[in-house]
Amino acid sequence: METFIQHARGLTARIAAQREEQESYGRLAAGQSPLALFITCSDSRVIPSLITGARPGELFELRTAGNAVPVYQEGMAASSEAATIEYAMRVLRVADVIVCGHSHCGAVGARARGEDLTGAPSVRDWLTLQLSDELPGDDGPAVTTAVQRHVCQQLVRLGGYPCVRERLDAGEVRLHGWFYEVHTGSVSVHQPAADAFLPL
Repeated sequence: METFIQHARGLTARIAAQREEQESYGRLAAGQSPLALFITCSDSRVIPSLITGARPGELFELRTAGNAVPVYQEGMAASSEAATIEYAMRVLRVADVIVCGHSHCGAVGARARGEDLTGAPSVRDWLTLQLSDELPGDDGPAVTTAVQRHVCQQLVRLGGYPCVRERLDAGEVRLHGWFYEVHTGSVSVHQPAADAFLPL
């Protein structure tokens, strides 16, 4: 009898959890109000919801090769990246923007090492346009220093977007640089005062 009661209690708990989950998803249909814009690499090993513990609806994501943010230029051609940033700032009005680079990044590593990418011309051209020539070249397989420097450069680029600058000036948004280690799962955060990435 005890086994049946325990089973029934477990079943009741599961049904209640399913109902709560259904209600949660139902609320998502009414619209979104994410907490942050999360800009990260397209790399399949980087999963923002696992890194942050975010639930559906809490992160507005922008994924690009090498978590690159194109430089803002007056009259620049429309791009998915610029549209996503603008929407996050002016429509969703997120309070935080996180640029998250990661260890063992193929994009940053290829650029830092000067790899020959003639067989992938679109990749080559994107990296040439979006990643600095000033990344450290001999940085080991994790390319930690190069990725961290690149993250900081993307934060500077973000500040060049009028939609970001106006919200920064009004004290309505905060920019954060993160570094995720794919081999340990740890996250470090850029601390501007120390100009260093320290554990989250």
